[in-house]
Amino acid sequence: QVQLVESGGGLVQAGGSLRLSCAASGRTFSIYVVGWFRQAPGKEREFVAAFGWNSGGTQYPDSVKGRITISRDNAKNTVNLQMNSLKPEDTAVYYCAADTGGVLAPWDAKRKYDSWGQGTQVTVSS
Repeated sequence: QVQLVESGGGLVQAGGSLRLSCAASGRTFSIYVVGWFRQAPGKEREFVAAFGWNSGGTQYPDSVKGRITISRDNAKNTVNLQMNSLKPEDTAVYYCAADTGGVLAPWDAKRKYDSWGQGTQVTVSS
């Protein structure tokens, strides 16, 4: 099993930046991909970014390209999400997730991920 703990959320003004972290523990050798998703009130959980644990590959939806960067701190088994130029519509609970079974699904699909963190709240004020 893999355990994921998110941190770094908070309140920020529009145009500001936040850095979220996802700390992975347990059977981290089994991780294929780590993804970040977000869910705003009344909306479905949506894909934000993904990182290939061993490949280092990345994927982003068009809605966040150029503003959000995903990276891994190998020494800490942490995947970070650097978010810049934040907008009020970025307000959501942000979740990290891990694919530990090599699920054959696109990186932006929720069904690919079998381990999820508890989420961290990001609020962007206008």
